[in-house]
This record gives sequence, structure tokens and C-alpha cells, in this order.
Amino acid sequence: MADNTLWVGVLTAGTAVVASWVTSRGTARAARIQAEAAAESQHVDRLRAARRSAYVGVIEQAQRMGDMYWKVTDVAGDPDAADRRGALTDLRLRLRDEYAVLRHRVWVVDLEGPAEVAEAANRLRRSTSDNYRALNAMIGDEAGAEERFNACYAPFWQAVLAFVAIAREALRGTAAVSPRGR
Repeated sequence: MADNTLWVGVLTAGTAVVASWVTSRGTARAARIQAEAAAESQHVDRLRAARRSAYVGVIEQAQRMGDMYWKVTDVAGDPDAADRRGALTDLRLRLRDEYAVLRHRVWVVDLEGPAEVAEAANRLRRSTSDNYRALNAMIGDEAGAEERFNACYAPFWQAVLAFVAIAREALRGTAAVSPRGR
């Protein structure tokens, strides 16, 4: 009987050691999985924040340019040709500076991605070209230049709205898609 007790004790101890080993491996694996999930979640959060910041920068800059387009329209009504030309020339310089900021922000969006948002940002950037050409024509007193300039606002604004819609969808999809593939 003593021999059976010894074997039962050894078997119980062995079972306890194996159970402990299995439990510790499971706990270690669970901890590793949890750490990986937390790291991935933090990465997605950082990516989403960086993208959101880049997208907001483009939208804010487009709004500034849109405001300046309205100023051009206001100045175009000045009856004094010399004052009008001087103010339009000043606005053209300011718009050129604002365009440089927009171009920089579009590049940031291109870096942050995804490609659809970068393409929309680039279309928005390109939509400012007709406005600039029409403004130059206004400064040169070309016939119909003011109407051309005013006609350029709607396509510009449509490009802004398209960018906002695509950026919104990209941000909503950031949490659902792994950022590793961009």
C-alpha cells in the first residue's frame, strides 16, 4: 500500500508540474497576443491621428484660399482701375503664398495616404490653376476675365467637397484595415 501511495504522490506531483507548465505557456502566449494587439491598436490610433491632421490641414488651407477668392471677387467690383489692379496684384501674391502652403500640405497627405485621398488632394491642388490664370487675366484687364474667375469657384469647391468625402471615408476605414499595408 505504501508503494501505491508513493506512485500516487509522484503522479499527482508530475501532473501538477505539467499543469503548471501548460498554464504558464498559455499565460505567456495570451500576454504576448495582448501586447501585440495593444501595439497594433496604438499604431492604428497614431496613423489615424496623423492622417486626420494632414487632411484637416488641406481642408483649412483650401478654406483660406476660398476666402481669398471671395476677396478677389469683392476687389473686382472696384470702379477705380488703378486701385483694382493694385489690390488684385496684392491678392495674386498672397494667393501664390497660400498655394505654396496648400502644395506642402498635399505632399503631407501623399505621405500619409492612402492613395485615393492623396489623389483627391492633388485634384484639389490642381483645381486652383484656372483661378490663378483667370486672376492674371483680370490684372491684365482682359475681357471676360472676371466671369472666368467666378466660373472657376464652383469646380474648386467641388474638389474641396470631394476631398472631404474621400478623406472621411478613409478615416472611417482606418480602424477596420490594418495600417501595415497602407
